Amino acid sequence: MASMILSSYPRPKGNTFPHRKKLQSPVVGNRRYLLSSRKQVSCKANSYENEERSLGRLERRDVLIGLGGLAGSASLSADPLALAAPIQAPDFSKCGPAKLLSTGEVISSNCCPPVDLTILDYKLRPAPNKLRVRPAAHLVTDEYLAKYKKAVSLMKALPDDDPRSFSRQANVHCAYCNGAFDQVGYTDLVLQVHFCWLFFPFHRWYLYFYERILGKLIDDPTFTLPFWNYDSPPGMQIPAIFTDTSSSIYNSLRNPNHQPPTVMDLNWSGTDSTTTSNDDLIAANLKTMYRQVAAVKKANLFLGEAYRAGDASSPGQGTVEAVPHNIIHAWTGEPNQPNGEDMGNFYSAGRDSIFYCHHANIDRLWTIWTGLGGTRKNPTDTDWLDAAFLFYDENKQLVRVKVRDCVDEKKLGYTYQEVPIPWLKTPPVPRKPKFTPPASASSVTFPRVLDSVVQVVVTRSKKSRTKKQKEDEEEVLVVDGIKLENDEFVKFDVLINDDDPTASGPDKTEFAGSFVHIPHMESDGKKKKKKDSLGTILRIGISDLLDEVGADDDDSVAVTHLFSITHLSSRLKHRQPARFSVLWVDRFFSDTVYIFRFKNVISSWENSSLQVSKHLL
Repeated sequence: MASMILSSYPRPKGNTFPHRKKLQSPVVGNRRYLLSSRKQVSCKANSYENEERSLGRLERRDVLIGLGGLAGSASLSADPLALAAPIQAPDFSKCGPAKLLSTGEVISSNCCPPVDLTILDYKLRPAPNKLRVRPAAHLVTDEYLAKYKKAVSLMKALPDDDPRSFSRQANVHCAYCNGAFDQVGYTDLVLQVHFCWLFFPFHRWYLYFYERILGKLIDDPTFTLPFWNYDSPPGMQIPAIFTDTSSSIYNSLRNPNHQPPTVMDLNWSGTDSTTTSNDDLIAANLKTMYRQVAAVKKANLFLGEAYRAGDASSPGQGTVEAVPHNIIHAWTGEPNQPNGEDMGNFYSAGRDSIFYCHHANIDRLWTIWTGLGGTRKNPTDTDWLDAAFLFYDENKQLVRVKVRDCVDEKKLGYTYQEVPIPWLKTPPVPRKPKFTPPASASSVTFPRVLDSVVQVVVTRSKKSRTKKQKEDEEEVLVVDGIKLENDEFVKFDVLINDDDPTASGPDKTEFAGSFVHIPHMESDGKKKKKKDSLGTILRIGISDLLDEVGADDDDSVAVTHLFSITHLSSRLKHRQPARFSVLWVDRFFSDTVYIFRFKNVISSWENSSLQVSKHLL
């Protein structure tokens, strides 16, 4: 375990991590404790714990030092570091209206599920001898397609009060993803399954029951959903099975400019390129998939940030949630609809059958990632494993499920059709063999308008690391305290050691990664006030990147931010880009983490500027 230095660097005043709620004095039943002066604890912790402690977060394993008499309570474990705080399944009886912004007005979308007071803990059936196989959408047979259409048609014919109906199933995503639920025990905190480590397991369970309902309706327990194979050239367009206007799986609310045979752009920023060839798009897509999946070595970078009971929502998305997941949502939705419906907004995405096909591939990417081996392993943290959700099963029974029971998809009885995975052998390549960053940021005056490329130079505390050190510790760039309007599509790219960022696309090594946000709206707490801004974090692993651009021996690196804040619907054209304030650059040990902090990011309605202020400590 790497050493942790938490006091050697100056700290700014105020809330270090604005996207986290401040912990207050004690109520053990509601996870509030008496805080004493911060001390260090040497313990064997997983990567999530290391990161949170290294970033100075006052998590339960730290605050328990100050519990005093409470530490001896019989209700607590003998090991004070073992106190669990997994996210609990929501209380359906306390569901409130989800919120979204439309033409500047707050409107309600009632996504609440039927309330059933009888909740059973779901028991997995023994894994079958022959696993059900989810097929690639572009390779399905006519026989399969007929069954799929029939199943969805029967689901749409169910009465609206049936929790298995098409509209009720679509509302599952709306409720869990647009703030209809509070965290159990925390009426001031919204439950959100995106932008955190719950993203993959929630959607795996969601698809599992959706698939079982479809199978039940056509009396075929072997039925499976198709997956949209957009990580391979033959699947890099909307699957043809979804384009038949007479079909039950057709949806008219899709981008008319992105119909087949249009090749998708996994780095789409809200506008379509008129100069990039299909071959170049495909090549860039493959390199993007390598960067977002194969190159990611740590669970927190792939799955997303830890999210425990009592935490503020949206602590940080993983690589795949940003790209390709969020890009596919935005690229598919109808830009002329008020909120980018259907795929372009969380509240409405489940209304399009292609949503489930999309998420089947996201689920498949999770299985591919864990199969790559090395340090690519799922968390062992019980706060992740014991996080719980509620779903209605194929028999209309409300059941409680836990993350730990879905980690192995084969235990859920399914696998994926084997298809070529060309991106495993297509890593990005450096644009230039070597780049020496300037000693300091070029004449950048802060505060300033971010209407052009901004570059910041970071001094590194460790360099020339051994292969073993790099295997044990991933060098990570962190953009923290990001705040933006919830109902905006926002994308910004991050490049490292590139003297001409406009020349480096996603096919180049210098292109480190992207932040992508899909519009949604959350109600905030018991009063259900509109929560119109999002606070979150972006983490990008850069160990391999620094090696490939010849920067591992350098004292500093140049980090460039390319902001592409795009409004996807006509109603949003009057709005202007978000404002970002760079607060400070800091350095902590644990995962060799470099911190870029952005604070006070709000949407600018008055002018067309991105405002930036910077203070380097």
